[in-house]
Amino acid sequence: MTDKKFNKIFSTVLMGAMVVAIAVTTAFKLQEPGARTALILIAALGSVMGVASTVLSANGLIWTFVFGILDVVFCLIVDADNGIWGDFSMHLFYLLPMQFIGIWQWRKRGAEGAKTEVKARRLTGRQRWVVAAATLAGVAVIYGILLAIKLKTVAPDEVNRLQVFSDAARTTFNIAGQILMSLAFYEQWWLWALVNVASISLWGSTMLSSEASSYTVVMFIKYCFYLVNSINGIRIWYRLSREG
Repeated sequence: MTDKKFNKIFSTVLMGAMVVAIAVTTAFKLQEPGARTALILIAALGSVMGVASTVLSANGLIWTFVFGILDVVFCLIVDADNGIWGDFSMHLFYLLPMQFIGIWQWRKRGAEGAKTEVKARRLTGRQRWVVAAATLAGVAVIYGILLAIKLKTVAPDEVNRLQVFSDAARTTFNIAGQILMSLAFYEQWWLWALVNVASISLWGSTMLSSEASSYTVVMFIKYCFYLVNSINGIRIWYRLSREG
């Protein structure tokens, strides 16, 4: 079996499994009291777009940004309806522009259509140190901010510090990973792996807390699939960065 054929089969199976996880999550949400069907279905559709974008990204295909744009648009609708203006701003002013920067950069590096892979590149030794330092600093700053906000709303002994740290790490790694992805750097996949490990930790911790909801376990499983996809991305992009 050729490498490309294996990637195609692996990606199809992985995407199918993640879509099932999203479908189960959505089914649980629709059964909750006062569930808003239209909004839940929009969120689910956005999640499917995100899944497609993630799998296509692992395979180095530029269509990842088309699905990424759709994912961001659906997230904007959900955030606006729920009044989550911080996340809304991040999607509108950061994630949405980065999709178009990604299209521009990947086209410059040879990615065209549904078959031509991007010519990936690698960070230099100095660039790796800069990215690592900036990312760690970002985690520390965001953790401090989130912890301060949390301490103002609940008693100190009720704060789940691991959950707060996981949230801070996810946010920072997402920002750094999106930049590296849009610029077609191989090292993005190590950050996405960390994002998914942090997400698994976050949802695993939530499952054990009083804040757990009926679909928490499905979110935990979904991010396990995302971790598998990021490991596959490391494997594929290692080859692409050697060829590029």
